[in-house]
Amino acid sequence: MAPPSSRRPGYSRRAQYGLFAGYVVAVVGIVLGLLFALTARFDPEGHAGIQSFFTDLTSPVSIAGRNAVEVVASGYDGAAAYVEAGSKNRAMEGELRRVHAKLIEAQAIARENERLKRLVKLVERERGTIVAARLIASTGASSRRYATLSAGAAQGVANGEPVRTSEGLVGRIVAVGRITARVLMITDGGNVVPVRRLSDGMPALATGRGDGGLDIRALEAASNPFHPGDVFVTSGTGGIYPPDVPVALALLRNREFVIARPLADPRRLDFATVEPAFIAPAPDLPPIPADNK
Repeated sequence: MAPPSSRRPGYSRRAQYGLFAGYVVAVVGIVLGLLFALTARFDPEGHAGIQSFFTDLTSPVSIAGRNAVEVVASGYDGAAAYVEAGSKNRAMEGELRRVHAKLIEAQAIARENERLKRLVKLVERERGTIVAARLIASTGASSRRYATLSAGAAQGVANGEPVRTSEGLVGRIVAVGRITARVLMITDGGNVVPVRRLSDGMPALATGRGDGGLDIRALEAASNPFHPGDVFVTSGTGGIYPPDVPVALALLRNREFVIARPLADPRRLDFATVEPAFIAPAPDLPPIPADNK
């Protein structure tokens, strides 16, 4: 005969223990329920004490559960804040880029206004100024460095006259039309400008390199006395260029000369003034001794 599919609890000690524990829990629950009911009915103070006891007994579990809920809630809030912060950061970065572009534009306008103000002051200060005009073109891509000025013979411009901006010397007029003129820039390889070091007046010659820079060589020194950071101005020697016009700033030094950049940056030339050619005063001659004969 086949054995039954299930065994009674009496055949398993584990089942017996489980059944007994179930009975005990049921009896304890019934007793506690009756106790709560009786105390609530006949002894309210005792009932409140029992409630306080069980509340204290289960408080750690309640605290732990509440902490777990708060941790989960804070994690959710943190994740939501992180996602929202990412979108806000992207929006702020876009706004920052727009503000930065506006700031650069405002700085450029401020620099341009300052430069034009200096040019106006230059024209007002220099009584010998012939005309102020716009530089409308330049040959910055070739070894020859020319610029076109929007003023010519009709405005009183003539060959050989120096051209400058508020920042410094640009060059000299080499060809004149009716309403335009051609300017040989100081950065041209065929242009030589007598200069002097601003700090001590040491004379030198500034020669265009044809690449936007200048070579500056001392006239009366066996070795190169110049250093990066030296500022050079026109000396007035030989005429054409008046003295004390800013020319260049030394950048690199070698044994024979310094390489300098023009202070009137060719990349930013806009307006310029034309001045009469400078005529150096005649040197003082020593007095002729009287003839005693």
